Amino acid sequence: MDDHFDTPPDRRSVPGEKWGRYAGRDVLPLWVADMDFTAAPEILDALHSRIKHGVFGYTDPWPGLVDAVIEGVRRDHDWHIQPDWLVWLPGVVTGFNLACRAVGETGDEVLTATPVYPPFLSAPGNNERRLTHRPLVCSAGRWEWDRDTFAAALSARSRLFLLCNPHNPVGRAFTTEELRWIADLAERHDLVICSDEIHCGLVLDPNCRHVPIGALDDSVARRTITLMAPSKTWNIPALYCAFAIIPDPALRKRYRNAMRGLIPQPNVLGMVATEAAYRDGDPWRQALLAYLRGNEARVADRIAAMPGLSSTRVEATYLAWIDCRAAGLDDPARFFEASGVGLSDGTAFGQPGFVRLNFGCSRATLEEALSRMQRAISRI
Repeated sequence: MDDHFDTPPDRRSVPGEKWGRYAGRDVLPLWVADMDFTAAPEILDALHSRIKHGVFGYTDPWPGLVDAVIEGVRRDHDWHIQPDWLVWLPGVVTGFNLACRAVGETGDEVLTATPVYPPFLSAPGNNERRLTHRPLVCSAGRWEWDRDTFAAALSARSRLFLLCNPHNPVGRAFTTEELRWIADLAERHDLVICSDEIHCGLVLDPNCRHVPIGALDDSVARRTITLMAPSKTWNIPALYCAFAIIPDPALRKRYRNAMRGLIPQPNVLGMVATEAAYRDGDPWRQALLAYLRGNEARVADRIAAMPGLSSTRVEATYLAWIDCRAAGLDDPARFFEASGVGLSDGTAFGQPGFVRLNFGCSRATLEEALSRMQRAISRI
């Protein structure tokens, strides 16, 4: 199976955001969070079969799709969800914007942690809510919650806690104890939790596991909107299919009301791919995880050897969060781009001085990118 990941297709031959950004330039793109690998054969077969039918009329989620998702969530996360808890969406970003719209009133507050996936920072303002954020802290090589600081950030107008778990960009898979602390905080302050768990299938550290916060107990589930999708795990983001898991009927009704007239059903081919991914895609996922573990270890070793750079081990995702502050770079993303490596700028995540590196690529591409970074940083 390594051959599948070692020899991905040339993405420069088709339109695409990741490689298109640097068209005509010798820059290796390790920025936006999609992988360079072709989708699982089981997904491609399902798509070919559906395309061969030739008719693409309006289509609601069907029982086989619903069953595949329910079984996948049970198998992978030991969470027994019900069919009527599912709300189908075209994407997870849509999902947490809807949560901001559905929870609270104009001017109410939404709390999240930085650094974080940039759309988290814009979602409250998109929906006439106020963003409140506090930083995660890196202690002994591990990103953690500053619990007193987060508790102090809450006010009488706080209504929603936006959680990213597994966390993009710091790569944490939060423990049950950490999630219990968040749940207790939400209980004390009567907050709804919206948890973006799009990377839940990408736990790399064998000592970690993904725990959906809504699975902690029935009380937590009643105040939780959990967002999942196959897009990151099986590398099918542009097929646009995601879902919210909302156990509480009243919260689910508010959420559906916020969708009215604005949010379309997922793409029919995305739904076909989602069924195939959850039903038949786990062998491919396991092979992917083994490959990504090798890439993650290589990134950790190489970054540790670069003067002025440091990173923490990635428990989940295929994204490394690299601290460049000790290198004295005014704009580290621009510096590395000028050296032939395209990385995500930490400023957009709320943490200047950092870059995010996507290691969901072939080992050859990764090694060349890391070598370019090494040469560039050594010339300072």
